[in-house]
Amino acid sequence: MAKTLILLGCVLVAAGVLWHFAPWLFSWFGKLPGDVNIETERGRTFIPLTSMVIVSVLLSLIINIFRG
Repeated sequence: MAKTLILLGCVLVAAGVLWHFAPWLFSWFGKLPGDVNIETERGRTFIPLTSMVIVSVLLSLIINIFRG
């Protein structure tokens, strides 16, 4: 369990560094067809359906590759 938490922490730190120093790598997130963005005068709702499906598939592939 400890190794998994350490690996997850390293991945999150790497993603944070990339997001800070290379924001163009994540500019696609939330702008794909199928991402729902509803704006009204009372508020704003954002549901990144397509983006989250892509992230889920990528994470599943990475986890299955490392599990062997």
